[in-house]
Formats: sequence, structure tokens, C-alpha cells
Amino acid sequence: MATATTESKRRALGKGLESLLPSRPAAPAAGNAASGGVTIAAAAAPAVAAAEPTGKPMEIALDLIERNPWQTRSHFDEAALDELAASVKASGVVQPIVVRPLTPAAHMGPGQNAPRYQLITGERRLLASKKAGKATIPAIVRQVNDEQVLEMTIVENLQRADLNPMEQARAFHRLANEFKLTQEQVAVRTGKERATVANFLRLMRLPEGVQTKVETGDLTFGHAKALLALEGAEAISSAAQKVLALSLSVRQTENYVQGLINPEAREKKPKVEEQPVDPNVREAEDRLRRSLGLKVKIEDKKGKGRVIIEYSGLEDFDALLEMLGSKAE
Repeated sequence: MATATTESKRRALGKGLESLLPSRPAAPAAGNAASGGVTIAAAAAPAVAAAEPTGKPMEIALDLIERNPWQTRSHFDEAALDELAASVKASGVVQPIVVRPLTPAAHMGPGQNAPRYQLITGERRLLASKKAGKATIPAIVRQVNDEQVLEMTIVENLQRADLNPMEQARAFHRLANEFKLTQEQVAVRTGKERATVANFLRLMRLPEGVQTKVETGDLTFGHAKALLALEGAEAISSAAQKVLALSLSVRQTENYVQGLINPEAREKKPKVEEQPVDPNVREAEDRLRRSLGLKVKIEDKKGKGRVIIEYSGLEDFDALLEMLGSKAE
């Protein structure tokens, strides 16, 4: 009894899901010593007695399992969920979900005598089983406190590859805030690089509207990082609207943002290598320059083009008109 009490109070922070969900052999009940442990019939009757946290999977009715209030995922791909539901319907749930027992007095309705459970990990499997029309689902029961459930949920989600950038950012942010962890400590607990944690946490600076665009995939993680170079929510939101309107790539967004930050650099055009001028064109330029006393440039492309005469003031302009007029007479 003392061992069970110590185990229920043990903190499991920062040790990964394997240590957060330890698998230990079930201790046979006093009345089952002769039968050698839990029978199949006992495991299949969750509506009669509460499942013990033995670490072994057992079938639990779906309508007795409440969703996880600490779930950091906000989006589930319906097409992928339908595929999983089809798989569950054909082959069942391969990997058990993880739940914890809830206090009967607080979670039983009038006339209910069945224990209820709260989901810890495996929400996609739970939702897919409901879609597939299943009545029960294999589950492992754990006796853990709210703090442990929160970290187990966050770590399990961060180990998935299909979270969108904002879901990851919120998971890192909540892990850091709930447990007062530094970025380095968050990185250790999740197995990520510190720079990765820092980059995702920076996304929390984005205005809510821009966060939504990142979450829906209209803006990528690269777009978001580029926009964060701007100061202030209004500037970021305005730039994000321009990026969306013009369908700018990440590189184009970076250049656009840099132009907003440093307008002078944007105005400086890169030097273009001058094409070699045809000797005949250059000679014609020199003759006009000597004749008019002004800077002249001829742009010629295969015998067609234009003559550009530059003047530095009204006197030069009047002299040019007079000269051209006299020549016209």
C-alpha cells in the first residue's frame, strides 16, 4: 500500500513518455491468488467495476471516457481521421490509449454506477473508434495527477510530426509556463534543440490573426519567422496581408520585410553590367554631344531606339530648343 501511495505522488517531469508511462507487472489481488491474476471476463466489464492501474491494456466503453482538457492539438485532419477510422473498423486499435480514473462522485450522473475515465494520450484513436462505431477501446489505466497529465499530453503531442507550427508553439509555451522552465530545460524535456524551441516560442509574438493564418497553413513557419523581424503587431499584420495578397514566397517575404526595415537599402538598385556599345553608336553620341554641348545617350537595338538628351537647367533647355529650331529652318 505504501508503494502505491509513493508511486501516485511521484513527479515524472522531464523523463519522456517511457518513464511517464511506466509498465510494471500487475500485483495479483488477494482473492485471485489461486486463479493467477485478472481474468478475461473481469477485464471486459469496465461498466461494473473500476479498472485498476495495472499497466495492462483492457477494454473500456467509449462513452465512459472523457476528452483531455489539456489537449494542445486544436486541429485534426478529417481525411486522415477517416482513414484511421476505416483501419480501426477493419483491424481494431493496435496501440492502446492511456486514461486515468476519475473521482466517481464528481463524474457520475444520476443513476450511473459505472466509473468514468479521462483521456491522457490517444485522442485520434479515440475519435477514430467513435467514427468506426466501436463500443469499446483498449486502454491502459494510470493513476496520475493533473500536473503529470498535462506534461504527458504536451510531450506526447510534441513527439508527433503532424502538428502545425502554432500548435507546437503553444505546446512549448504552456510547458515552459506551467512548470516554470527555461528554454534549455524545455529542450531537454522534449528532446528538441534549444534553437528550435526558441524559434517556436517566438511565434507567440504574432498577432492573433496572423497566428490563425499560420495555423491554417496560409502562412508557413518561414513566412512567420520573416515577419517577426518587424516591430509591433500592426506592422506585422499589415505585412502579412501584403504577403498573402501577393502570394509571396518565403524569400520574397524576407526581402520585403528587409525593405520595410531599411527603406534606403531598398531604393539602392544593384549595379547592372553595361553592355558593350557599338562603335558606330558611340561615334554618333560623341558628334551630337559636341554639336549640342549636352550629354547625349543613344539606346539602339537592331537599328531602332531612342536618343536621350540631358540638360541641367532652363538655359540649357532653351538653348537646345533654339538650336533644334534653327536647324529645322
